[in-house]
Parts: sequence; C-alpha cells; structure tokens
Amino acid sequence: MTARAADRARYDRATAHLDAPVAIVDLDAFDANADDLVRRAGGKPIRVASKSVRCRALLERVLAREGFQGIMSFTLAESLWLARSGFDDILLAYPSADHEAFAELAGDPKLAAAVTVMVDDPAQLQLIDNSRRGGTEVVRVCLELDTSLKLLGGRVRVGARRSPLHSPAQVADMARAVAERPGFRLVGIMAYEGHVAGVGDSVAGRPLRSRAVRMMQATAKKELAARRAEVVRAVRRVAPDLEFVNGGGTGSVQHTAAEDAVTEIGAGSGLYVPRLFDNYTSFTGRPAALFAMPVVRRPGVGVVTVLGGGYPASGAPGRDRLPVPYLPEGLKYDPQEGPGEVQTPLLGAPADDLLLGDKVWFRHAKAGELCERFDVLHLVEGDEVTATVPTYRGEGHTFL
Repeated sequence: MTARAADRARYDRATAHLDAPVAIVDLDAFDANADDLVRRAGGKPIRVASKSVRCRALLERVLAREGFQGIMSFTLAESLWLARSGFDDILLAYPSADHEAFAELAGDPKLAAAVTVMVDDPAQLQLIDNSRRGGTEVVRVCLELDTSLKLLGGRVRVGARRSPLHSPAQVADMARAVAERPGFRLVGIMAYEGHVAGVGDSVAGRPLRSRAVRMMQATAKKELAARRAEVVRAVRRVAPDLEFVNGGGTGSVQHTAAEDAVTEIGAGSGLYVPRLFDNYTSFTGRPAALFAMPVVRRPGVGVVTVLGGGYPASGAPGRDRLPVPYLPEGLKYDPQEGPGEVQTPLLGAPADDLLLGDKVWFRHAKAGELCERFDVLHLVEGDEVTATVPTYRGEGHTFL
C-alpha cells in the first residue's frame, strides 16, 4: 500500500460516520509542516498569515508552538474580531478603507495596542483621521515596501502590484509623514516577495519555465536583500524604535530569514500545503487540508460523478487554480467539463472501484480559501476525528 493509499484509508475510517461534503485537517501533517517552517526560519519568529488558515482554533494551536509569534491578518474587521478574541499581536497586511472599524480602533485602547495597520500613502493616514469620530488612541502603523523586481530601467516588472513605495528614499519619506503626524506611531516595515515565496520553481513537465523561474528568483532575492537593508537603515534614521521588519512567505522562508535586516517571517500556506505549493525545490510539505465529495452517479465504465467540487481559487484564471482529485490516486477531470458547481465527473480506472456514497478526496489550490466553503473542519489524528472546529464562516464571518 502506498503512503497516499494509507492516508486515504485513514481518512475514510476517521470520517466514516460523516456524510460528505466534508473538510478535514490532518493534525499530524499540520504539526509536521509547522515544525518544518520553524526549522527553515532559523530562529526568527514566524507571524502566521490568518488568510491561509481562517480557523481560530488552528491559529491558537500553531501560536502555542515555539517559533510562532503574532498574526498577519487580511481585513481590519477581522483584526478587531481577533483582538477581541484574545489575540494581542496582529499585523494587518493590507491597507483598509473601513471607516467604521477605524473608529472602533481609535476609540479602544485594547484594540489600538493589539492591532497594527498597513499604509503606503499619506492619504491613508488622512482617511484614518477622518474616521476617528473622536477616538484619540495612537494608531500603530506599518509601511509596506514594494518588493517587485524592475529590469530594463523599470520597463519590465516582476512581482505583484502592491505598494507604491519602492526605493529607500520613498519609504523614508513615508516614514517621516507618519512621524510628523500626531496620533500615529511607526512600528514596522513589511515586504512580501510574492514572486519568490508564491511561485513554484519546479513545475512538472515544464523544465524550461522552471529554470527561468529559478533564474528570476535568484536575481530577485539578491536585489531585494540589498534594497531591503537600505530601506531599513533609512527608516530607522526616522524611527529608531522600529519594532519589526517582516518579510518572506512559505516558499522563501529560509532565504528571507538569512537577511540580517529581517526580524520576523510571514507564512501560513505552509501549514495546510495546498496544491500550489507542490512545485518547490526549497521545501516539501505534507498535504494537511483536504475536502471530500460523495460519489452520486456511475455514468459508465471508468467514470463516476461526485457532488459539487467546483471550488476555484483566486488569482489569474487557469488550471492551476482548480482543486485536484487526490484520493484515490489516478482520477482526473473530464476535460470538457472540469469541476462543476453541482456535479463533477471524474475519469480513470479507480472509478470502477468506487460505490455510491464513497468519498473522493480533493486538495484545494490555495490554503485558507477552502474555509470559505465549509462551516467546520474535522481534525484528524491517526484514523480518528478528535475534534470538530468552526472556520471563520462557521462563526458567521466572511470578511471578504
């Protein structure tokens, strides 16, 4: 029996009392992935990206482990909810225009102490001030550095379009804008190198693309390390009490951690290891989050149909954004249909061994987005479900 076949047997036994659709997290794999992230971080703390987890119980579990410290959130409303739930070190990784939430933040000393907001434009500071409604709490601020690689005089850009702050001088100017404005305190810098951390460099069947990605990433890492160090020096001249410099992501943990200028690493997807993180030379994780759909039809030889399953992930549309049939091994989509909203035909020899009601296990393309589809996660240890915990959705929250 292969390792994957053994996992399928475990998951089927653990969830035999549960009807599909059902979502699980294999805690043995989750914990092993957490240990690997800590190993790769080389002693620097890891700030957990909540958008990649979207389950309070699992955020609590990983933050209780040595090597993890703080949360990187994705909306201001989520940040305030987490702070009220007892989390006390929350970095909002994206700018917000939530006036109501900013009023709450500025009016509550506990929230203002627990949450740091992201800015990259003086107009965002004005928006926060316009939202205060009399709140006088000092707002903790982090600046985001644009990590994109610019070549040929800026005519070629590699990387996500995020912050407009690219050069040390631009970031220092923004730091002065914060320092000179009453009601704000600059505490951190964040720089997420998505073109390194979030792009696989070993794609099966595409050797030329993989080689090109590795060459691009080698250039990007060298350029960014030098520029990030300059940025930190420039900002510390304005804000010598800077508390943290955050960088990295699941795919670049060890590379970013090696930079002296970086004090902490952001990562989250590496806990669940969705399918987009299969194609890396720098690490190998264990799939920890899966969902199962039930077989509801047997249209013919070598074909079964499961209920639903069409859960595409965000990003540029493409086959890599689709879930993949994972267990039993050997199933694939009908190329004329793909995964459907209500039903999904699957082809392959294993289909002939599946009965009505049997579970087919899938892996989602991106980590936390799976939790937008399910109210609960069943936590599996060995071949048992040892706990059932709500996702954000199960607690009544869909923040985006």
